[in-house]
Amino acid sequence: MENTEKLKYDAAIEAVKFIKSDMIIGLGTGSTANYAIKIIAEKIKDGSLTNIKGIPSSKGSEQLAKELNIPLTTIDENPIIDVTLDGADEVDQNLNIIKGGGGALLREKILAQASKKEIIMIDVEKLSDHLGQKWVLPVEVIPFALGSEKLFIESLGASVTLRVKNEKPFITDEGNNILDCNFGVIKKPKDLAAKLNNRAGIVEHGLFINLCHTLVVGTELEIMIIERE
Repeated sequence: MENTEKLKYDAAIEAVKFIKSDMIIGLGTGSTANYAIKIIAEKIKDGSLTNIKGIPSSKGSEQLAKELNIPLTTIDENPIIDVTLDGADEVDQNLNIIKGGGGALLREKILAQASKKEIIMIDVEKLSDHLGQKWVLPVEVIPFALGSEKLFIESLGASVTLRVKNEKPFITDEGNNILDCNFGVIKKPKDLAAKLNNRAGIVEHGLFINLCHTLVVGTELEIMIIERE
């Protein structure tokens, strides 16, 4: 396991300690979330976690959870989630986050908003003074509005690229496109989020403001746990 993956794995181990028996848990998407899903499955198998039900944030995490025999439910059946474990692409000093590198930002934000506790797991390289220093901002857009929203986001100062996978436009689990928007350093993420929220063609964006309750960071020396005030 290379060093970055080890730091992600270490963070996942620590984050899973917040999971207790009889909980409804949100299952994030991405490499770090996958580590957490596998650790949870091991604990269910050995009996240290019982009566757990998971709500996946993507088709990918759903498939992995099913393969590992984690009992699943839906947000309709359980609209209040005890704890969600998820990764992030970038986190600033105020625990504001950019997510969406894996394309699951819409469902991930729905789970985060429904959670009593949102725990984000990262390796230390994901920390930044300001969002946008290390990662572009994913924006999920309905196909009908793609051209219009691209122009709008460019008018806000971003360089905008349509996300492509296997030489075709990337399609989210909800059937939408993603625009990867390079704003450079985002010093006022709340203001930018408000502008994006007001556009009808934008389904969701990857700015997660005041949604992370606990940040678990894997570092070379120790695990850092940072709680949002």
